[in-house]
Amino acid sequence: MNTTRLIRRPEVEKTTGLSRSSIYVRMSRNEFPKPIALGGRLVAWDEADIQQWIADRIEASKQLNKTA
Repeated sequence: MNTTRLIRRPEVEKTTGLSRSSIYVRMSRNEFPKPIALGGRLVAWDEADIQQWIADRIEASKQLNKTA
């Protein structure tokens, strides 16, 4: 059974702490997961992609702190 959960932008904002504009700027720079089109203007993000993005930021921060 596939347990993929799609989350909408307000939840992405709450989960990441990023604003709407920050999300879209990072997406344009390929620094944030792209949403999945659900039809019309409706989009959502794969929750696993968002959680992985957060984990990557945490790991990068830890590596930066080791070299400082």
